[in-house]
Amino acid sequence: MNEQESATQPGAVERQVRRHRGDAVESTADFVGQEWPVALVFNGISHAVMMCTPCDLEAFAVGFAISEGIVERGSDIQDIEVMLFDGDLPHAEVQLQVVQKAFVELKEKRRALAGRTGCGVCGIESIDLLDLKPERVPDTGFLTRLAPDAIERASRELPEHQALTRLTGGLHAAAWCDANGAIHYAFEDVGRHNALDKLIGQLVLDRVDTKDGFVFLSSRASYELVRKSARVDVPMVATISAPSSLAIEIARRAGVRLVSFCRASGFVDYGTV
Repeated sequence: MNEQESATQPGAVERQVRRHRGDAVESTADFVGQEWPVALVFNGISHAVMMCTPCDLEAFAVGFAISEGIVERGSDIQDIEVMLFDGDLPHAEVQLQVVQKAFVELKEKRRALAGRTGCGVCGIESIDLLDLKPERVPDTGFLTRLAPDAIERASRELPEHQALTRLTGGLHAAAWCDANGAIHYAFEDVGRHNALDKLIGQLVLDRVDTKDGFVFLSSRASYELVRKSARVDVPMVATISAPSSLAIEIARRAGVRLVSFCRASGFVDYGTV
């Protein structure tokens, strides 16, 4: 039985396991998150192969293109096609047609990328290619409109949007919340960067004002996650786990409010200045 036949829903696949509890051993079925190679092809040239959960791949590709600076806006993507391939190694390919200006710039700075789960800069050729100087996110007054209990509410409600995590116990989530902490979008993936790219891509596809909400992540805060959010003018990033020192620095440079260790009982604010 192949993965597509055995999956109870997109993103999860059933496997036979032996569960050990003390001296007892039980043979049973369990569910794990799917992880596929996904090739991102721009104007016929393969740019990256990322390991991700094969759901919402159109949103993922759009989010990747924008959050990695390949295109500046959604309208720079003229066409997109998702192709799924079954077999001994299931995989996917997303073909994107981008405007000529973006494609020329991509070829000039093109780097070999082999993405691994949870890895953001695999294949980069030199430190100079790291994008550590974000533009400032415009202050639209969103943070002054943020409800005092918004983070508490998002923390409390996120598990309701994590169907694959409940089934497998092994995926990350990225959610989009309004000023009251209500979750409007949520995406899951084996890679935290991929989950965020899916979220960003869907926000772009739906033309959501990214300056009027915040990103809530089930993971730790790495610099790439903050940098991706800053690129689309998100004013605040909240995470369940800890931030890194570079994530805090990138948030400070971009003017993004970074809060971590978010729980219903409280959070830690790392400031924007």
